[in-house]
Formats: sequence, C-alpha cells, structure tokens
Amino acid sequence: MSQDRATAVKPRHRGRALIPTVLIVIALAWLYAVFTDVWTDHLWYDALGFNKVFTTQLFTKIGLAIGFGLVLGAVVALAIWLVLAFQSPEPAPRSVQAYRELLNGHRRLVVIVPALAFAVFGALNGATQVSTFLGWANKTPFGTSDARFGLDISFFVFDYPWYRQLVSFALVAVGVAAALAALGHFMLGSLMAPSRSGGRVTRRAAHRHIAITLAVFFVLYGLSKLLDRFGQLLQSGDLLDGLTYTGDHANLNANLIIAVIAFLTAGLFAFSCWKPGWRLPVTSVVLMVVASLIVGVVYPMIVQSFQVNPTRADKERSYVEMNIAATRAAYGIDEVEVTDYSATTTVAAGQLKSDAAALPGIRLIDPAMVPTTFEQLQQVRGFYSFANVLDVDRYTINGKETDVVIAARELDHAGLQNQDWINLHTVYTHGFGLVAAYGNRRQSDGEPDWLARDIPTVGELTAEQPRVYFGEDADTYAIVGRTEGQAPVEFDTPAGGETSGGQYNVYDGTAGVSIGNLFNRLLYATRFASMNLLLSDRVNANSQILYNRTPRERVRLVAPWLTVDSDAYPAIVDGRIVWIVDAYTTSQHYPNSRLTSIQQATSDTRTNSNLSALRPTDQVNYIRNSVKAIVDAYTGEVTLYAWDDKDPLLQTWMKAYPGTVEPRSAISAELMEHLRYPSDLFKIQRDVLGRYHMTDPLNWFSQSDLWTIPNDPVKSSSAGGTKEPSYYLSIKWPESEAAGAAVPGDETPLFSLTSVYTPFNRENLAAYMSVVAEATSPDYGRIRILRMSDTQQIEGPGQAFNSITGNEQVASLLRPYLNQGSSSALYGNLLTIPLGGGLLYVEPIYTQREGTNGSFPVLRYVVVRFGNHIGISETLQGALDQVFSGDAGADTGEQAVSGETSETPSETTDPSAPAATAEEKTKTNLAEAERQFQAAEAALKAGDLAGYQSANEKAEAAVRAALEAMGAEIPADCGEGQHLDATTNLCVPD
Repeated sequence: MSQDRATAVKPRHRGRALIPTVLIVIALAWLYAVFTDVWTDHLWYDALGFNKVFTTQLFTKIGLAIGFGLVLGAVVALAIWLVLAFQSPEPAPRSVQAYRELLNGHRRLVVIVPALAFAVFGALNGATQVSTFLGWANKTPFGTSDARFGLDISFFVFDYPWYRQLVSFALVAVGVAAALAALGHFMLGSLMAPSRSGGRVTRRAAHRHIAITLAVFFVLYGLSKLLDRFGQLLQSGDLLDGLTYTGDHANLNANLIIAVIAFLTAGLFAFSCWKPGWRLPVTSVVLMVVASLIVGVVYPMIVQSFQVNPTRADKERSYVEMNIAATRAAYGIDEVEVTDYSATTTVAAGQLKSDAAALPGIRLIDPAMVPTTFEQLQQVRGFYSFANVLDVDRYTINGKETDVVIAARELDHAGLQNQDWINLHTVYTHGFGLVAAYGNRRQSDGEPDWLARDIPTVGELTAEQPRVYFGEDADTYAIVGRTEGQAPVEFDTPAGGETSGGQYNVYDGTAGVSIGNLFNRLLYATRFASMNLLLSDRVNANSQILYNRTPRERVRLVAPWLTVDSDAYPAIVDGRIVWIVDAYTTSQHYPNSRLTSIQQATSDTRTNSNLSALRPTDQVNYIRNSVKAIVDAYTGEVTLYAWDDKDPLLQTWMKAYPGTVEPRSAISAELMEHLRYPSDLFKIQRDVLGRYHMTDPLNWFSQSDLWTIPNDPVKSSSAGGTKEPSYYLSIKWPESEAAGAAVPGDETPLFSLTSVYTPFNRENLAAYMSVVAEATSPDYGRIRILRMSDTQQIEGPGQAFNSITGNEQVASLLRPYLNQGSSSALYGNLLTIPLGGGLLYVEPIYTQREGTNGSFPVLRYVVVRFGNHIGISETLQGALDQVFSGDAGADTGEQAVSGETSETPSETTDPSAPAATAEEKTKTNLAEAERQFQAAEAALKAGDLAGYQSANEKAEAAVRAALEAMGAEIPADCGEGQHLDATTNLCVPD
C-alpha cells in the first residue's frame, strides 16, 4: 500500500518541479539574450573608439533604472507593510477575517511581489530618461532669458523636463501608495465607514497612514501645478505656440490658485492626523475640484471668448511679438536679410554680360533624372547600384570650382542571382568607386560628361582607396578578413583576375569587431540568428564582422543626442571616399517658439520618407547644425566635428560625452571645401520663414503676406511629398533694395542652396530664397530673400512650367519623340535663377527610348524662360542666345556639342527619336521665324539696332529652312533693306 502511494506521488512532485525548471530556463535565456546585446554593443563601440558613449549610456540607464525602481518598489512595499502593521486586532466579519488569514499567512509574498512588480515598471520608466537626466546634469546656460519669467532659456530646455519627470513619477508613486493603503485597510477591516448605529469607526493608525500619504500626494500635485505655470510657455495653440493673453491672464493665475488650494488640502490631511475626521480634508478636495473647473476651465474660456476674441489682434500683440522673436532666434533666422527686387521681364542683346561668371554654375544635369543613366552606363554589373537621387558637390577642375553630380557605386544584393549566405555576407561585401559628371554640360549624344567613371576609376576625380564597405545601401553585416596563406574571397572588381574574370580583395581595416574567438562568434551567431557564423569555414582567426554600416545609422549610434540629416553625401577627401553627414542639436522646449514637424517641413518630391525612422523626435522648436560628421567609406571610422561650438546644447552634450567631438579647427582644408549648408535645416527654416518673415505683429496676425512653398510642377505627386525641392546651385546674388536704398549683390557666384515662395493660394512668385552653402566662404549660412514687387506679377514655377510645355516651338521639337510612341520626353528639375535683372527659369528636357530594358534618359534640349520669352536649344548657350536677341552676352562654359548652333534649334541626333516629317520641320522653323521677328521688333523699340539686325537674319534663315522642308524654290538672298516674307516667299522691304 505504501509503495503504491509513493508511486502516485512521484508524478505530482515531478510536475511541481517542472514549472520552476521552465521558469529558470526562460530566465536564463532572457539573461543570455540581454547579455548578448549589451556585450556585442560594447564590442562595436569599442572598435569605433566611442566606448565612452556606450558606458555613459549604459551606466546612466542602469543608475536611473535602479533609482526609479527602488523608489517605486520601496513606496509600494512601505504602503503594504504599514497596512499589515496597522490592521485592527478586533474581531471582524467572516469575509474580512478570510482576507486577514490569507494576507497574514503570506506576509512576505504580499509585500515583496507587488513591490517587485512596481519596481520593474519604475525601472523601465527610469531607463527611458537618460537624455533628460544627462541634459539636466550637464546643462549650459544660453545667456538669454525668456520674456515672461526672466529665466535663462536653459531652465526650460534642461531643468523643466527633468523636474516635470520627477514630479510626475512621484505623483504616480504616491498615488499608487494611497490607493493600496485605502484598499488594504478596507480589506482588513481597519477602514470602516461610520454608521449611525454606532458601528466601528476608522482606526487611528490607519487614518494617519492614509492621511499622511494623501498629504504628500497633494503637496506633489501643488508642485505640479506650479510647474504648469512655466509649461504655459511651451503650450501649442490655434494661433501661436507659447504664452498667449489667456494663458498669461487666466491659466497662470489658475495654476497658482489650484496649487495654493492643493497645499491647503495637504495641510488639512496632515492636521487630521491629530484631530481625526475626514470632513475638512474631503471638503477641501471637493473645493479644489470645483476650483479647477471654474478657474482652470470656465474662467479661461470666458477670458478667451469675451476679452480676447473680440479684439484678438490687439490683445495678443505683445505675445505675438514674443513668439516671433523667440521663433526667429530658435531657428537661427533672426538675421535673415529680406530685400525688395523689381524683376525685369524685358530682354535685350548682351543682357547677361554682367552675370557672365554665373552662367557656368547653371546646373543642367538633374540629380533625380540621371540615376538610371548612371546605372546603365556605369553600373558595370547588376549587383552595383546608385542612389535614387544623386548628390551635388563642387570640385576644383582645371583651376575652376565646378558643380559636380556625384554618386558612390554601392553594392546591391538584390542584383545577385545566387543569394546564399556565403555570397551575401562573405563574397559581395563592398561597392567600388565614385562616379561623377559635370553638372553644367553633356556630351554630344546627351550623355553626362564624366569626371570619374569605370572600374578601376578613371578621370579627374579618383580616390586612392576606392572601396565602399560603408554606404547608404549597406544594410547587412559582412564577414571580412583572411589568415595568412588563404586566398581572398571578397569580390573586388569585375575584370582583370584569373577567376571568373574578377579580382578579389582582403579587407585590412580595423573598424570591424573581431570574431576570431569562439566566444564572440557565439554571441554574434545569437545576435544575427545565424548558425553559419559558428559553422562556416569562411570565419577564421582574423575575421571581423562589419555591421551598422549605413553612415547615418553610425552617426546616430555614436551620438544619440544628435538628429541626423536625411541626405548623407559622398566626397573624395585626402584621397579617400568619405560620407559627410550633417547633424543637429534640437529641443522641444524653447519657450514661446513655434513647434515644427521635421517630417512635414522637409518632405518634398525627392524625400525618402523611410529615413525619418532614424530621428529621435519629429517635433522641434529649436535647431542648430552643431556637428559635421564624417564616415570613412572603407574603414567605417566616424569623426564628429564641432561646427557651431557656441550652441549651448552642443556644449552640454560635449560635457556629458567628453572626448567624442573634435574641435572645428581639426577640420582639414580639403574637407572644408566639401562641407555645405544642410538641406534639412534649410527646408525647416524655409517652412518657418513662410510666415515668420513678417516681423510686424499685425501683419503676422492677419497673414497678409503669407508665403507658401509651391508644389513641384515637374513631379506633381510623390511618396515623399508634393513640394518643390530646394536646389544646390552656384548663383550670383543680384542687387536689390531695402528701405529705398540699394543693396549691392555679390561680385562672384557662390555655391548656394535655393528655393522659391508663392503667395498663399496663388501661383505667381512671391520671393526667392537662398543661403550661402559654401563652408569656405565668410558668408556661409547667410540667408537672403528677394521679395518680388507687388506692382508686377512674376510667374511662379507652376506658371513658368505651363508656359514652357504649352509653347509651340517646344512642342514642335518634342513632337517627333511623342507621336510615334517609341520615345518619351522627360522634364528635369525646373531651376529658378536671378540673372539679367530678372528671374530666369531653366528646364532641361531628357528623352528616353520606350520598350527596351536598357534605355536611359539623355539630355536632349534646354529650355529657358525670361519674362514672356522662351528659347529652346540643345545647349543652354543656344537657348539663352535665342531669348536675349541672339546674344546673351556671356558664355555658359559648356563643352562644344557636335552639330550645335546658337542660332536655330538643330535637328536632333538622338537615335531614339523618329525622323521629323516635312510638315513638322516646316512648323518648327516657321515658329522660330515668328519668334525672331518678334525679337527684332522688340529690339527696334528698345533702340537696339544690332539686335534688330541679328534677329532679322535669324528669322530669314528660319524661313529659308521652312521653305526647304516644303520643297519650295528658295530665292536668292534679299538685298539690303529687304527680308524674305514667309507667306509670299518674296523679298519685301524691311
């Protein structure tokens, strides 16, 4: 019998042992996973030389987690322990007695388990406050005070968020303790409601416990309302962000009144410890609730409705002034120069003579149009690729600074036919070289004029180390390194080797993490969930693992306090390919400044919306381009340079992470030549200036001069947005006016970032905006705006594009590409450039053969529009000469194109275009003749006899070409004082 019982008990014991075993295994697995992440992160940071960032983040996170967890756990444990200690010894009803027996029988568990659970929540909350704490602990004064309280801006940026976090956390902790105390005393019978029949009343100890807890709670609540007073300067409203009339005259007072009532309520709860009774403190709580509704909700509504709204512009005037001043300072636009520009729309021969130096800076190669061209002509193999939008930089070519369209030839694993683990992670590990082309010229067949091409790279721009292990498309890890005597396995170049026509390489950099030992291999096999890291013979004693290989990601990880720009661009610096990444210090807590969404402000037809995931926050009201970051494309080394070393946020983070940022003086001269004004910052400033160029509060309030960013007329919609992008161009700023006085322009062109505005809900041009983007210029960062005259309407981009596409001459030249469906005409970026006393629109037109896999866009025509005058030619020079009465007065610096003349549009040599019919040739030439006759008439009215004669000669040549296309008899040259009439085919007097 006893043996049977023992046999029956064994399975039960086994079942009891199984659950703890499973829990222990799960806990060990979790600990191993956490250790794997932490230790591999340590190895990665250590390999990059940024272990200080890792340890600072880790120890701060651990310290905050322990601190917040201990506080919340201790508060909960104390509350429960006091409940158990103060329970009534008197007999209790059966239900209460059952609770007592249950809780008293497991006193340790009753205290420890809830305390641990809440401690975990507290620890998780504390671990998220690393940046808030480090900012507060290392804060740097701004040296500027807010306009309402007179406090240094650093109080709002650094102190206020930390104090708010502490008070909120304390409120939650004490609130939980109060709830547990009330619930526990009620369950144990220590808290009984008084009855008229003389039943039990609240025990003195339980009463004091709850009263003191609630007293502390209301003290904290009062402190929270006092902090809310400062928070009024950070509020978002329907009119403006920051303090408003209602906030100043109603909400500030309401918060103060509620805080006072909360402190009084806390005092009454404390007083009730010596004079038992809930009537006074509960009455005070009710009073506080009523007061909160009256002075916190109703009163502000009354002030807003009956005092502010009837005369809102006057009431809010001083607050609008504060908002304008704070916003312009926070976004670095307080020194923007806005001048008046009376743009001319008339043309004359030689009109661009004074702007001759600027013409070579007009970029014809569209970085968003030619990636396909780059791939078809320079991809070499299907596993290489270029960015969807190429980058624009400048290099000194033959002694002249030249705008260049440039891209890195990166590895694209999607182009691999065999995508097994060996190929993805050990063979195809890197891209090769840069490809670059002149921005202002093309070859005779419309293809880019290369500055760097082919593999190995040839041309004017070559790098001593061309391999690209770190790039924008490097989204997987790579295993590199071989032991002595082992053959290289990393595919390097497609030609010149003995094996499969390729050469192979061995990575000799040091930025990777060593996985030569079994321990590290095990950790990384766990991190990347790949047994191949343990089993493959491609991993050896000298192997390194390269991961987190995109430039923006590497910068974000080594500097978690920075917001990185969406556009990392490659450059050749000191013989190496590097990625340049602009980075920003940002805040949401600059008092009275407008809050802006980075995503919305920077979104346009060329934006990659997926890049927003790397931003720590989207909403900001303060921003500075404080850091320029460099990532070596071969080694992956990251270098941070302090760019705006006067920025208080940068100074704060440099104290928090000492030794991670190099001084500005450490930037080499060659690197400085390639640094530029960042596009995201410019777009954010452009967005804010649409309204904040108005500094008069009444104009700002009425929005009488509100500007908007026009939609891109070439690309009406995109996944990223619809707004027209900003463009990097070399421009020569024109002379303008301010307060009736002349403001001189620039003597020479400067590499700039440009954009335009249109009036709200209108399509004409309102203003032209530019910032000097060249870091070597003493005017770097100088923002200037040309405000168009209100007395004359200037076409906006949409109107100009509509005029170009609707022009008969343009349509007739493109018709051969479109009619037969074998080719398509593609419009490139529409550039707006201040030239010749007005504004010049430049539109490159590309053609592309349809129905073939290997087709790509080639630059075929350039269209320019100045005022109401349009010219189209195979070169910019020819188009400008057409517009400006046959002679623009300056050389564009384009390379000569075979068969090109500046007089009339030459017939296309594009093999993808069908031959024009006789009728189409006739229409094209007659349209050109008519345009030249109009130009001759305009020149005659202007007294330009030379222009008049030149235009007449061009018109006559066009008429002769039309007659030739028709097969008509062409008369001899007309005599002096005569010209050929297109209708009668006769020489008639001028």
